[in-house]
Amino acid sequence: MKYIFNFPDIGEGLEEGTIIEWLIKKGQKIEVGDLLVTMETDKVVAEIPAPRSGVISALYGKEGETIHVGDALVEIEIEGLSGEDAIETVMNDKIQEQIKEEGAGVVGTLEVAGNNMIMSGSDEGFDETESADKPVKRKIISTPVARAMAKNFGIDINLVKGNGPAGRVMKEDILNFSKQKTKSSIKQESAKDETNQLVEIEPLTQIRKTIAKNMIASKHNAAHMSVFDEVEISELDRIRKKYKQKFEDKNIKLTYLAFVVKAVAIALKKYKSLNSEMDTVNDNMIYKKYYNIGIAVDTEKGLMVPVIKNADKLGIAEIAEKIQELSEKGRTGKITLDDMRDGTFTITSYGSIGGKFAVPVINFPQAGILGVGKVTKQPIVKDDKLDIGLVMPLSISVDHRIVDGGDVTRFLNTVMEYLNEPVSLLVE
Repeated sequence: MKYIFNFPDIGEGLEEGTIIEWLIKKGQKIEVGDLLVTMETDKVVAEIPAPRSGVISALYGKEGETIHVGDALVEIEIEGLSGEDAIETVMNDKIQEQIKEEGAGVVGTLEVAGNNMIMSGSDEGFDETESADKPVKRKIISTPVARAMAKNFGIDINLVKGNGPAGRVMKEDILNFSKQKTKSSIKQESAKDETNQLVEIEPLTQIRKTIAKNMIASKHNAAHMSVFDEVEISELDRIRKKYKQKFEDKNIKLTYLAFVVKAVAIALKKYKSLNSEMDTVNDNMIYKKYYNIGIAVDTEKGLMVPVIKNADKLGIAEIAEKIQELSEKGRTGKITLDDMRDGTFTITSYGSIGGKFAVPVINFPQAGILGVGKVTKQPIVKDDKLDIGLVMPLSISVDHRIVDGGDVTRFLNTVMEYLNEPVSLLVE
């Protein structure tokens, strides 16, 4: 009995995915839970397990191909079941699964093939002459010489216009058609080669499509406002250097970002509008009493935003360890949907690459995003004297529908106070 397993809805409203790698082959025997395929969705790269045991009889889709949720993924031949018993057994199983997994996504559909049933994903063919939909070709009149020439030149004689008596295709017609085809082919290839030299074309990845969609949604649905400032962090740098080696002994990299995350999480408790979202459908404001900080991670496939959950309850060491773990998972394609859920505020650290100021785009429907620029030595005035300080540029964008100018400025000032006097983070 053949069982068609469809591409499942794995959550977060995903609509499609791209086949990255098949982990099984046609004819391979599998058990429930064996990994079938690696799929890239618009949020993560996920491995899809088998829902049933059996033998793979067909694979639907090639590597690099995009398929939609609910489309056929693999065909499994379930052993030991046939006929009405097979239908009754598997349908009962499906009913039980639906009861146990109410609300789950698409899992598969059952197909029982009779003698006249051919599965579209299999290698079985069919005789076109038996198809009722087969188009009827017009009868071509031609000379034997013309037919022989068309065959030698690889020309479909049905495409050639005959200029002989009663539209008969002559030798000259084949020669002229061949010359025209050759010129057209050369022209097309030349244009194609010239185009390929000027541009490089790559298909959009699922992640890039989602980034584009989310950026447009943010710009269309939020009233962006940005504020820029700088904070002197010499004391923070001194503390970081003091404990840097101790962290490295534990295989943890202590960066400025860990302190920024902690400072933001504590400051959000004081300014609830920045840890909220607007529910325009029900005309409500949703103020969140948990502080999950998203960290924008630059990967080869695009920007991902894994989330540090309950950052306000974590110490600097725990935050640093979490940043390192999530960044590595993002770069190696091991980020899960759970890693990216429930963010309440986002931080993007473009300064690690070299930018100073920016206008970060809000991770809608969140209310704000903080950008951290490149830390540099600059002349500063300290105790009415000119000195050299270590300066961190900060850029914050907020949804002005939710956050007023006064609140965003006070919030940023609070974050800067924590970074300027990092001991206050421990006091808080």
